[in-house]
Amino acid sequence: MDSRGRLSPHVLISMFIDSHAHLDGKQFDSDREQVIARARDVGVQTMVAIGNGDGPVDVDCGIRLAEKYEFIYATLGIHPHEARLADEAAYQNMERLAGHPKVIAWGEIGLDYFYNHSPRDIQQTVFIRQMDLAASAKLPIVIHCRPSDGSDDAWNDCLALLRNNWAPKGLGGILHCFTGTWPQAKSALDLGFMISFAGNITFPKAQQIRDAALEVPLERILIETDSPYLAPVPHRGKRNEPAFVKETARKLGELRGLTAEKIGERTSRNFYNFFKLAETSEKKVSAS
Repeated sequence: MDSRGRLSPHVLISMFIDSHAHLDGKQFDSDREQVIARARDVGVQTMVAIGNGDGPVDVDCGIRLAEKYEFIYATLGIHPHEARLADEAAYQNMERLAGHPKVIAWGEIGLDYFYNHSPRDIQQTVFIRQMDLAASAKLPIVIHCRPSDGSDDAWNDCLALLRNNWAPKGLGGILHCFTGTWPQAKSALDLGFMISFAGNITFPKAQQIRDAALEVPLERILIETDSPYLAPVPHRGKRNEPAFVKETARKLGELRGLTAEKIGERTSRNFYNFFKLAETSEKKVSAS
């Protein structure tokens, strides 16, 4: 691997894409380059660095990584946790940054009624405003949706807001780290969304997620780590990192009767098709 993380043309590996990773997180400050290199060494061809950072002043965090590594793309957006910090200056800054050539989506944005770090009405207002900005930039959106315990409250509100404010734009998006039910996934699919599964699909108590994963059409699935959070079994309890996306692929493969490699190939193709990106030539390399 060279200094920009490009693979040797003589290396034969499987192909995976980590479609959602918080690579800017302080958890990676001591070994970020090694984390990225480990992912590449096990076949993670592309990563998406999520641009939430520590709030509105840090939404370019994914862009900074995408500028350093040719195989990393970026998003930007204000997470519902920090919605209370949104102001006109933040919106104008994001509007400017959205034109960066490595920015492929707006997010993660949405609703979080579990922690309520920002008031729910403010979360909804900021969510709607960012949908408008994403539409102007012609970018799909990446959705965070977490209801309060034992409730569908955030799901009901999120899907209603998407139906009324986003679906007519025709730009689609991704439900990241899906934790809902099959009917909720079906509603999102009907609105033009991809469904992305993370390491929590491997957790013993995550049967609801696995049930949904069995129903979502294979061509509408993506995989992710949500690093540094939600490390999959057998790494649960440790810091998550992009190399572990293979465990999500392995679990999906078990559910669907496919190998982890086939899931990796299919979800990688889904990623490139959805974002209208050219597939890199690395998947075509052969041992010689």
